Formats: sequence, C-alpha cells, structure tokens
Amino acid sequence: MSSASFTYGLYDLLPSIGGAMSVSGMDNRLDLPESSRYALVLIDGLGLDLIHAHREIAPFLNDMTSVNGLSSAIPSTTSVNLTSLGTGLMPGKHGVSGYSCRIPGTTKVLNTLRWDDSIDPLQWQSHPTVYEHFARDGVHVAIVNKADFEHSGLTRCSQRGVPYVPVEQPWERTIAMAHESAQGNRSLVFGYDSSVDFAGHAFGVDSEQWREAVSTIDRDIADLRDSLPDDVILVVTADHGMVDIPLAGRFDVMDHPELMTDVVVFAGEARFRHLHTKSGAEAEVAERWREALGGLAEVRLREDALEWFGPLERHLAPRFGDVVVAALGDFGVFHSEYFAIEMMMTGFHGSITETERRIPLLIA
Repeated sequence: MSSASFTYGLYDLLPSIGGAMSVSGMDNRLDLPESSRYALVLIDGLGLDLIHAHREIAPFLNDMTSVNGLSSAIPSTTSVNLTSLGTGLMPGKHGVSGYSCRIPGTTKVLNTLRWDDSIDPLQWQSHPTVYEHFARDGVHVAIVNKADFEHSGLTRCSQRGVPYVPVEQPWERTIAMAHESAQGNRSLVFGYDSSVDFAGHAFGVDSEQWREAVSTIDRDIADLRDSLPDDVILVVTADHGMVDIPLAGRFDVMDHPELMTDVVVFAGEARFRHLHTKSGAEAEVAERWREALGGLAEVRLREDALEWFGPLERHLAPRFGDVVVAALGDFGVFHSEYFAIEMMMTGFHGSITETERRIPLLIA
C-alpha cells in the first residue's frame, strides 16, 4: 500500500506545535501558525475521510482549516498512535507495537489499553515524552482526560511527566481546557474524546449511534473554540479512521487450524495481526498465510515491514510479529477463542488502508 499521499505522521504534530511556540529544539515542519498558546484535541476514531463524508453532521469540523497529508502510524490503532503523538517517535522506536503484543521471552500477550500490573510502563516505553520537553522549556502543559485513564499504563507511556486534569463530562473538559490554556506565558493543553470510536466499534460507522456521537463532538469542539482565550490556536486531530467488517469479511482462524502451525503467539487485532513463529519458520508461515488470504490482506515478514514501523530498535523487535498480516478492504482476521470480543464488534481499524490512516489536522 503506497503512502505517497502522506507527507507527515502523527509523531510530527507535537514537535511542530513546539516549533510554532518557539520551544527550543523543535521544528515546525507542519508550518503551523505561530502562537504562544495551543489547545490540541484528539477525537479517537474520526479519520479525515469520515469527517469529509459527513459534512451535514460535522459542520464546524468541516469549516475548520484543514492541512492535508497527516497520517496515522501503523498499526493504525489507539495505543500505538497516542504513544507516537506523545513521544514524537515511530512505533519501531517507542516499542508500543499494537493493541495487543507479545511480551518478549514469553508466550503472553500484553493488552496495551488495559495493561498488566507486572509490566512497568516506564521500562516498556523508556523515551521521555514531548510534553515533558515542553514543560522543561517553561510551557504550562496539561493533559485533560477521564479520571480512569490518569494512572493507566498507556497514559504513563504516552503522556507522562506533566499535570493531569481529570474530568468526566465533555462540558467539564471544555471548562478545564479553557482554564489551563490561560495559565503561564505559554501553554499547551491536550484533550481526548473516545465517544466516536466507541460508537463505531459497537454499532458501526454511519450507524445512528455513530452519527449522534459525531454530531455531539462537533458541537463540543465549537463550544470549546468559543470558550478558549482568543490567542489560543485550536488543533483537532485523530488517531485513525475506521471501517465496518460485514460477516462475509470475517475470517476466523479457528476454522483454519493449519494456519496456526508453527505460530507460537497470535497478537494484534483483526485488521492487523502479529504472528510470532517458531525460529526458522517465518518464511513458511508467511507463505501459508498469503496462499490462504490471497488479495484480502498484505502479509509481510517483519524485516520487510520497516516502512510501516520505522527502524526497529534491536531490543524492541521481538514485540513485532515475525510475520504481520494487514487486512485490506472490508476484511479482518479473527480468532473466536483468543479474541472473542472482536466477534461482537462492527467497526474496526488498525491496518494500512488510506481510510484508516488518513487523519485530520484541523486548525481554528
């Protein structure tokens, strides 16, 4: 899958904001407007294609100035992209490799959204965050998000080192972001919303519930712009888009047990699988999966997927599958025993398609 239409990755966004705010050592490669104050909102799951296809329910977002060419990291999933945003790094450097990934040296799988108390997030992702860089340069930084996420492993991987303001309701987020944006001589405030992603997974893209979630967040963003101080630049982005997978597109590996031959760990998610194999069996496993899936997925060996992950740190490479399977079209690779919850979902993301990877960079 060509990435010719993508100029920048989500990992470029915070360093560019830093450059626009004259933070030392940061380059405004996205050519964002200069300001001493920025507010950044990430709408989980609301890819740029989805915004443009639903102008009637997202009028404010569609009226914002759009900068084209920004892409999700691969896999196009939340934990990977929040970490790429927060560290300014591609997955091969920060090591959060997917929704679920192998814990090296074991046959256990880490769910990077729920985490595991036996895994230290500061060791799993050891790079400092870009937010910390802002704070060291004298910028007032605040993360505004739900209380449940404050001490999560993912937050500690991707947003650590700066104050966290817990909120529950969208109106509380608006008040908190407006307040924090007025602090200090320079400020960067980050807010997050998961309602669109939740509706998409549960009910599907363009369902009644999904459309209501998009309409609501559009109004919330408009209210936020009205509430922010006039000198604040508001930026809206996302971590990925989303596609629905019909029943006919659901390939259950339980019905094809031969594909698990020589696979010791099955990780990732339906749209992007990490297959960890017995030593020396990588090429054979990859060929077996290519023959079974045909043109429904792109199957690569790990060393042939570096354009997706970026250069791999040696000690992080075992978190990425020896073989990776990126679903195409409205297709997904399921395992009704290992990942039973996915069988109940409608909308998905994680793969290399432009619909999943093309994300908004909207400015007001």
